[in-house]
Amino acid sequence: MSTHSRFWRDPALPFIEARSVDDGRKVRYAPHSHQSFSIGAITAGRSTYVSGDSHQEVSAGTVVMMNPGVVHTCNPIAGEPWSYLMLYVDLHWLQALGFQPLQVLSSRLPSLYRELCDLHALLLDEHCSAASKHSALEVFFSALIQRFGTGKARRPMNNQRLLAAAGYIREHCTEPLRLEDISEAAGLSTSYLIRAFKQHFGLTPHGYLLDQRVQYARAQLRRGRLIAEVALEAGFADQAHLQRAFKRHLAATPGHYRSGQ
Repeated sequence: MSTHSRFWRDPALPFIEARSVDDGRKVRYAPHSHQSFSIGAITAGRSTYVSGDSHQEVSAGTVVMMNPGVVHTCNPIAGEPWSYLMLYVDLHWLQALGFQPLQVLSSRLPSLYRELCDLHALLLDEHCSAASKHSALEVFFSALIQRFGTGKARRPMNNQRLLAAAGYIREHCTEPLRLEDISEAAGLSTSYLIRAFKQHFGLTPHGYLLDQRVQYARAQLRRGRLIAEVALEAGFADQAHLQRAFKRHLAATPGHYRSGQ
């Protein structure tokens, strides 16, 4: 059981998940993405934040934001202690509020930082009703969209064949895919696919496939399914393979994530 990282989920609010990390030195991420929108607050210390082409140093009081599908990492600086909290929000729920990809990656607005920390605390409050939490979430994210959702994604991807390759991987991520299958589906040579895909998405096609499999496994584990069963269904060789990939992408073991503790 982990004491430095905790997840929060509520069946009455299936569109959101929260995480808090007390010692970020013990939680390291490989480059990864989320299907959801992610927003977090650095509550102590400082860390590096990489999102797409942007490299920043962020510190206590900073709010970081990750658009769906954007490859990112956030890791400690030379072993310095730091802590943070995160919210992962379902894209479809946000789109009903008018969400578009945000142009900003981070903010030092004290008011936004306080509001996010207060919202996180409210979600974890066992005495607060699901209806009250739902209302608070709508208020916070509606205001966030009003404040920052004024344009399109920072790096629109216009190469339709690369988008087709990514879509093919997402659709078939649990199957035994070969690079040649992806290339053929997108109408690209394998050499161009590898080079251009990495340039656009920040991951190789294989890395993107692993990322999608981890996201699939994550959704299944949230339902309480057995880890070994999920590993095979998601396309991993075995439970140990899922364990390694899951820890690199989410900085948590499947068991820790499944239990929330």
